[in-house]
Amino acid sequence: MKISIIFGVIHMIFGVMVGLCNHRYFKNKMAIYCEFIPQIIFLVFLFFYMVLMMFIKWVRFSASNDGAFSENCAPSILITFINMVLMKSVDWDPETDICSPYMFSGQAALQKFLVIVAVLCIPWMLLAKPILIARSRKNEHHQPIVPVENGVAENGLNAQSAVAQQAPAGGHEEEEEMSEIYIHQGIHTIEYVLGSISHTASYLRLWALSLAHAQLSEVLWNMVLQVGLKQDGWVGGVVLWVVFAFWAILTVGILVLMEGLSAFLHTLRLHWVEFQSKFYAGQGYAFQPFSFENIVDAQGSTSEE
Repeated sequence: MKISIIFGVIHMIFGVMVGLCNHRYFKNKMAIYCEFIPQIIFLVFLFFYMVLMMFIKWVRFSASNDGAFSENCAPSILITFINMVLMKSVDWDPETDICSPYMFSGQAALQKFLVIVAVLCIPWMLLAKPILIARSRKNEHHQPIVPVENGVAENGLNAQSAVAQQAPAGGHEEEEEMSEIYIHQGIHTIEYVLGSISHTASYLRLWALSLAHAQLSEVLWNMVLQVGLKQDGWVGGVVLWVVFAFWAILTVGILVLMEGLSAFLHTLRLHWVEFQSKFYAGQGYAFQPFSFENIVDAQGSTSEE
């Protein structure tokens, strides 16, 4: 279970880093400062910290240790992470309780700091980009007009009257555009925050696949192949030959084909949704299926010209 979470968090962080490569390629500095930085901080401060706690637990707590670092005193990662997000204090008396709910000193203060910074990243992702866009548009509309030729006063009055006539429509259109930007940014912020939680849990399907594979293997061993191995004499050899053929068919049909197809579909979903949602928007060229009719029409139009 922990291995699947570790793979999932590293996979999602890599997806966010690929998004940084896209922003740098398109020279979109606003997306780097308003989307990438808060996204990577939110993901690292919460979920990568949970991964670090798993490694700390594996290293510090062992059955060979005694006292506070024994196997029985190892705190639960799930309970620790829930208390961290809820900022719930744990009642613990170091004089009477041998087992500590924390893995290292200063963990409670560090967890509060990480949660506060991660929560502050949410309004950062939500408001920073629309505010910068609104400010840039405001600066564009307030650029000074410098007269360069005669008759500027008359032209300036005409321009002012024209702007005054178009002001209500233009302002309403700009307000609608900004509202769409706020709505779009809000949707992406909610999608990323909630998606980080659901996508991390979605990687548990790797753990579920391993459990299902182990159970099916155990069933085929106990219910099929072991029956042939329990027979004695030459009858056991004949029964084992028949049972082995049946066991081999079930193994190839169920464990290899069905489980392999199931694992492929789950892997495809993890790459398409959990991984590519961090950087891929799908706003490129529209799909055009191959058609001989379109090719003939295009060649005919070029020949006529």
